[in-house]
Amino acid sequence: MSKAGTCYYSVLGICKQASASEIRDAYRRQALKWHPDRWTRNPNVAGEAKKRFQEIQEAYSVLSDKGKRRIYDAGLLGLLADDDDEGFLNFMQEMVLIMQNVKSQEGNSLEDLRGSLMDMMAEDERRKFGFDWDSSQTARNRARFADA
Repeated sequence: MSKAGTCYYSVLGICKQASASEIRDAYRRQALKWHPDRWTRNPNVAGEAKKRFQEIQEAYSVLSDKGKRRIYDAGLLGLLADDDDEGFLNFMQEMVLIMQNVKSQEGNSLEDLRGSLMDMMAEDERRKFGFDWDSSQTARNRARFADA
């Protein structure tokens, strides 16, 4: 989900299995349709166009980057504080790849990884990133992940 709570795939009007060229084409279509310069004569729609254009830009910046897309698909994009933390981005990409391999071998899931990462974060860090979850579910995930 985006910062606004919308699905990046929905913003671009594509399916989750879309190829890089389909993402690029969808981005171009949506960007042309909602570019704020096209709506300057209609002030009633200009604000909405600007908002949509920003959402389109944000969706494309994530989905066009293989690593960020993997992290987004795993539901972990919110853990990235900003785009400048390349070391953490690389770490998260590696973790997602490892979990995808482990899942195919042993049945563990990316949800288990997410739960384990959430457990590792201090409570104040969770609040800083806006995460709020049921601790009993997290404990079950941790136990399931540890048994694997």
